[in-house]
Amino acid sequence: MNQLGIVLVVSVSIFKDEEVLIIKENKPTAINKWNFPSGRMEYGEDILEAARREVKEETGLDVKLTSSTGVYNFYSSTNNQVILFHFIAEQSGGSIKLEEDEIVECKWVKPGDLLNYELRELHVLEQIINNIKQKKFLPISLFNAMIERVNFK
Repeated sequence: MNQLGIVLVVSVSIFKDEEVLIIKENKPTAINKWNFPSGRMEYGEDILEAARREVKEETGLDVKLTSSTGVYNFYSSTNNQVILFHFIAEQSGGSIKLEEDEIVECKWVKPGDLLNYELRELHVLEQIINNIKQKKFLPISLFNAMIERVNFK
């Protein structure tokens, strides 16, 4: 296998009334696959900023990040090594307005029903879903402390 590079990705599960938001993607590498709002970090951006930005771009929602299910390392279908930071969030503003070119649908579902959908990167999402169902969450303060250490002057 020829590795192309390392990609840093953020992913967010947004909860409302015991349901989580999933989006149906229409991207070249994920046509009609369901996923959590997610995307690549941009240069100079911290992890938490990236997570909030990706949610806003893909769904129109503003979110408050509350915790994390962890960091996941895998190889994508395009042979990139992906390091994915997955967060749990609640809506703090905005309204659903999907990114028209890349997101074709969204819906609120119970976490126990997530595996009934055709998911992108199933092997990783299964781990995330399992952590969600078992409520295995890391405190968001862990990432705040990490950002402060990296940004010290």
